[in-house]
Amino acid sequence: MKPISISNKEARQLWLSSQGLGEAPTGPLDVLGIIKKLGFVQLDTIQVVSRAHHHILWSRNQNYREPMLDQLLGQDRSIFEHFTHDASVIPMDYLPMWQRQFRRKKEQMDRPGWFKNPPDKSIRNAVLERIRDEGPLSTHAFDTKVVGEKKMWSRPPHKLALDYMWYSGELATSHRVNFTKFYDLAERVFPEDLHRTQMSDEEQIDWLCRAALDRMGFGTAGDIQRYWDALSAKEVRDWIARSNATLQTVDIETAKKDRVVAFAPSDIEERLEGLKPATSRLRILNPFDPVIRDRDRLSRLFGFEYRVEMFVPADKRIWGYYVYPILEGHRFVGRIEVKADRKKSVLNVINFWPEKGCQWPTSRRQKLTSELDRMKKLVGVDDVVWAV
Repeated sequence: MKPISISNKEARQLWLSSQGLGEAPTGPLDVLGIIKKLGFVQLDTIQVVSRAHHHILWSRNQNYREPMLDQLLGQDRSIFEHFTHDASVIPMDYLPMWQRQFRRKKEQMDRPGWFKNPPDKSIRNAVLERIRDEGPLSTHAFDTKVVGEKKMWSRPPHKLALDYMWYSGELATSHRVNFTKFYDLAERVFPEDLHRTQMSDEEQIDWLCRAALDRMGFGTAGDIQRYWDALSAKEVRDWIARSNATLQTVDIETAKKDRVVAFAPSDIEERLEGLKPATSRLRILNPFDPVIRDRDRLSRLFGFEYRVEMFVPADKRIWGYYVYPILEGHRFVGRIEVKADRKKSVLNVINFWPEKGCQWPTSRRQKLTSELDRMKKLVGVDDVVWAV
């Protein structure tokens, strides 16, 4: 069967729509619904304006406020934390399809080289016993020290033990206080029916691949593998071979006018027929937004080259420490560096760069001003101050 041809504009709009950025970020708020639509939301400690997980949710509905995620995690138990490509929150309903990821991470940690000093079983048992007896504990409840030379990523034995048992699914995040994670026994966090549900590896792989493709609209084998980062490249290729009869082959036009063959769900034609133009609303996105995170896909579809530079030495940065992409409709039109000063109740604009070849008339600048005004409400500050 001849591949379905998808123009670059259609591909951009389909990807943005599938990721909750096709419509204006207004209307009734369903935080759990947003997380399910995305599949997961990445967690990050850095708070320049608002932490990545809060910003990602706010970008999709600007009625979102920071305390809402903690309620879903610590009170409602409708999400759990684990590792996709990075630490993330995942809908609790997806727990049965995540059992192999717990096992994969344990197998990775048990290989030589994962931990320079693997957590001793006696230490793990001691940590586990305290949590069993005392309830949820954070790393601050323990006082073991780093053994040997201290380096940037060195961690004390108790932290290694907590990490090991969290990755392997023996412990789970109970709740957070000011972003400090509290660990509890998995069976006290995960609902029993979901925790005990058994699915074969093939069933879990099938779900992960189909769920990724559904949330992308289309994707290459690499795109599918990188979405959750819970599968090997071979597992994805084998799944495509098994599932070929239920997939559509599509021919995607890139930003450079090249053509790339990819795969799409069986209802891709209906999705394309119902596709609406992306909202003209201008949005400041987080560097860890799922639309930004896969740099290969970002460059291929939008011709937008982006990298995070918080770990790059200052004199080697191209842009800045924490720079936000600016999306308008289906185009990236610029970048902006902003930082919140909560004590002074100010959102500071440090730098601003229009994208090459993109004009910034008064109307577009007014849209940016409106978005900054909305962003200051998320942070809870009074004013926006331009330093440029």
